[in-house]
Amino acid sequence: MEDLKRIQNIPDTDKKRVVIIGGGFAGLQLAQKLCTKPFQLVMLDKNNYYQFQPLLYQIATAGLEPGSISFPLRKFFQKYKNVHFRMAEVQQVNPEKNEVVTDIGNIHYDYLVIASGATSHFFGLENIQKYALPMKSLTDAIFIRNYLLSNLEKALNETDPERIESYLNIAIAGGGPTGVELAGALAEMKKYVFNKDYPELDLSLMRIMLFEGSPALLSGMSDSASQNAKRHLEKLGVEVNLQSRVTNFDGKKLFLKDGKSFNTHTLIWAAGVAANKPGGISTEVLGRGGRIMVDRFNRVKNHNNIFAIGDVCIMETPAYANGHPQVAQVALQQGALLAKNFQRITNNKAMVEFEYKNKGIMATIGRNLAVADLPWIKMSGFLAWALWSVIHLISIVGAKNKISVLVDWMYRYLTYDQSLRLLIRHKPVAPTKPQ
Repeated sequence: MEDLKRIQNIPDTDKKRVVIIGGGFAGLQLAQKLCTKPFQLVMLDKNNYYQFQPLLYQIATAGLEPGSISFPLRKFFQKYKNVHFRMAEVQQVNPEKNEVVTDIGNIHYDYLVIASGATSHFFGLENIQKYALPMKSLTDAIFIRNYLLSNLEKALNETDPERIESYLNIAIAGGGPTGVELAGALAEMKKYVFNKDYPELDLSLMRIMLFEGSPALLSGMSDSASQNAKRHLEKLGVEVNLQSRVTNFDGKKLFLKDGKSFNTHTLIWAAGVAANKPGGISTEVLGRGGRIMVDRFNRVKNHNNIFAIGDVCIMETPAYANGHPQVAQVALQQGALLAKNFQRITNNKAMVEFEYKNKGIMATIGRNLAVADLPWIKMSGFLAWALWSVIHLISIVGAKNKISVLVDWMYRYLTYDQSLRLLIRHKPVAPTKPQ
C-alpha cells in the first residue's frame, strides 16, 4: 500500500528534483528555462493548460475564444524526458519530509517552487463570496459570459421595468486594470452589439457601474493614467463611482458602505487578490495579503530548499518596501532569475539577488483607447492602445493562438461586432453505472 501513496511513473534519478506548483507565468517561465538543464522537473497544476490571464476579460465579453488564450502544458515539454507534468490539486506541503501532498499522491522534492499565483480576495464578506462573480480563471470568464447572456435572455421575457433593469444592470467592484478593462468592454458591447442582438430591449435601462473604494482608478499607475481612464470610461457611458466600497450583495441588490444600494443580478468581483498558497505553510512566513515572505533569492523564510515566485510571494527591497506589484512582468523575471540561480547552486556559485526591472504598466479601455505608463513616457489614446495590442499579441503563447486572436481583433475592429456570443451551458448528467 505504501507505493500507492506516491505519484506514479515519475522515476527516481541522480538529478536534483525540482517540483513546481503552478503552471502560470512564473512557474512556466522557470520550467522552460530549466527543461534543458541537468534537473528533473515535476510540474503540478489543477488544470492541464496555461492561460493568458490579461485577456480573460475578452473571454468574459465574448471577444475571444477560450482556446485562443490557453495552451496545453504538456505540449510545452513534449521533447524533454526530464520534465513530468501531473494534473493535481496540491493539498499540503510537508517541509519535514520534503514532500508535497496532492489528491493523486505524494511526491518527494529536492527543491520546491511555489508558483501558485493569486485568487480572489473577498475580505471576509460572505454574501459577496457566495453571490459575486470572480474572474481569475478561464472557467470564471466562461461562466461570466454565460451569465451575462443568460440575464439578457431573461430580461427579454420580463414585463416589469424594475425586473428588466435588475437583469440588465452590471456592477463591477474594483477599479484596477481588470475592472477598468472589463467595464470598457461591456460598455462597447452595449453600444455596438446588444442593441442589434436585442432590439426589443430598452437598453437605456442598462447601467454599467464601476465601484472603487479608493479616490482613483488604476492605483498602481500615474495620476494622468487614472484621470484619462476615468474620462474615457465615462465617455463610453460607464458610471464610475470612486470612494465607493461594496459591502454586501444578496444576488439581487448591491449595498455600499455609505448606505446606497442598487438593483442588479450581476456583481463581478475584481476588488482584491489573495495569495493562493498550499496548506502546510507556516503563518510565521506570511506577509501582507497572505503572501509568502521570501528573501532576495525568492527563498522562503526559514527554509533552504523551498522557494516562492510570482503573485504568491512578497519580497521587500529598497525600491519596493511593500513588495512588488502582482503583475506578469514580476512573475516572469523572478522565474527566469530563479532558473539561473538553480544552475549557480549546482555549480557551487553564489546566487544573484532579484532586482525588478519595471518595463511599464498598461490598461486598455476600449476601441482606440488605452493608458500606458512606460519608463520613458506616459501615453493615452490610440498610440497606447496600439502598443497594448502589439505587446499582448506577442505575449500570447502559440503561433495558432496569435493568429486566432489577431483575426478576431481585426474582425471586431472592422465590423464593430463579436461573433462569439454563444450561451453554452453544461448540463450535468449522471453517468450510467456499469452492470
